[in-house]
Amino acid sequence: MVDVSTIFIILFALLAGITCGYFSHKYVSKIRHASAEEEAKKILEDTRQAAEAMKREAVLEARDSLHRERIEFEREDKTRRAELQKIEMRLLAREENLDRKVELLEKREVELQKRTKELEIKEKEMQDILKEERSRLEELSGLTAEEAKRMLLANIEDEARYAASKMIAQIERDAQLTADRKARDVIIQAIERCAAEQGAEAMVSVVNLPNDEMKGRIIGREGRNIRTLETLTGVDLIIDDTPEAVILSAFDAVKREIAKVSLERLVIDGRIHPARIEEVVSKVQKEIDEAIREEGEQAILEFGIIGVNQEIIPLLGRLQYRTSYGQNVLSHSKEVAYLASVMAGELNIDPSLIKRAGLLHDIGKAIDSEVEGAHATIGANLLRKFGEQETVVHAVAAHHADIEPKTAEAILIQAADAISAARPGARRESLETYIKRLEKLEKVATSFRGVEKAYAIQAGREIRIMVESDEIDDALANKLCHDVAKKIEEELEYPGQIKVTVIREVRMVEYAK
Repeated sequence: MVDVSTIFIILFALLAGITCGYFSHKYVSKIRHASAEEEAKKILEDTRQAAEAMKREAVLEARDSLHRERIEFEREDKTRRAELQKIEMRLLAREENLDRKVELLEKREVELQKRTKELEIKEKEMQDILKEERSRLEELSGLTAEEAKRMLLANIEDEARYAASKMIAQIERDAQLTADRKARDVIIQAIERCAAEQGAEAMVSVVNLPNDEMKGRIIGREGRNIRTLETLTGVDLIIDDTPEAVILSAFDAVKREIAKVSLERLVIDGRIHPARIEEVVSKVQKEIDEAIREEGEQAILEFGIIGVNQEIIPLLGRLQYRTSYGQNVLSHSKEVAYLASVMAGELNIDPSLIKRAGLLHDIGKAIDSEVEGAHATIGANLLRKFGEQETVVHAVAAHHADIEPKTAEAILIQAADAISAARPGARRESLETYIKRLEKLEKVATSFRGVEKAYAIQAGREIRIMVESDEIDDALANKLCHDVAKKIEEELEYPGQIKVTVIREVRMVEYAK
């Protein structure tokens, strides 16, 4: 057993140890707290001293900067004052110069006033002298000043008119020679740069057959196949003794082409009866219509023409199947557009409008079988209806001189059309037939009384008649023109129309001896 006293001793020792530990810890904490306060005070003091040092440095730097700026400002101020002094000196010098100039001007003004007064006095003296001289002249000549002036002006006017007339006549002769030479050069250059095909179209087409037995199948029982084909296409089929061939005859080349293609397909297919014929003709007609539009579009694109009404394009394509004296009309239209544009380039005229008018100048031939009148008039009315430019419409209307050409474009189209139609090989008509036709036309015109001469021009499209002015007056000239046109219609056969022009000329001649 442990002794109780021992326990008390142990407890007392523990209590004493705890007490000593507590007071020791408290003492140590107090010492540390005091040390920390001293350290903090020291840090604050160091911070305050550093701040004061920085403040002093900043103040010193500010003073230095202010001093430098003051020195710089004084230097700049000194420089500016020096410049202002120079400017002031220059202004003073200019002012002195201006003062001197003003003084000189005032002196000159005084001198001018003095000279003006002297001139006025001399002018008055001259007027007095002129009056005296005029009075003497009037007394000597017996004429007043106004009468003498009128006589002098009349003489001068007569001389001026005479000189002007001579000059105008000379200018007209020179201009005519120059214009003719220039026109020949332009036309020759256009012709030399054009290479076109020969005319080779006809009014019939031939379809080759594999054998003569096919002719019977084309005719059909009681001729119903051939009647159906002729009715649907509007073409005459000629089945004669020609071996292994059928001839298609029609003035309308489009209908003839439809009939030819349709018959060729029927022959290849072998099934030839009215229903099949109707089916094939309908299909071929659509294909030909599409080909016509493509031809028109290709022609438009070839010449770079824009803004053409869509209704005009198929009409232009139809010209591919239209001929005039064996000359393909679409090829002729392209040729005219090319020739006219070449001549326009030589004359410094914009060729775009010329190409447009040239390509469309024969558009009336696409429907001349449906509308009465000359193809130039038909084409002009058609283009005007579709909103074409008036310059183009006028050129189309005037290209055969149905109306008077009033623009350079119209004259160029007229010239290009004549060149294309008249060049060798362009048309099928032989030289002998051509000459005979013109001779007949001139013979009809000269058969009337009072006709002196007659000339067929424009490839037989116009006849110009010179009459005796003593026998034919203006009223009879009008009647003669009508009678000649009527006789031409009755006795001659010709394509299109012929313009009859009667010219009655009266000349006054006097000789200076």
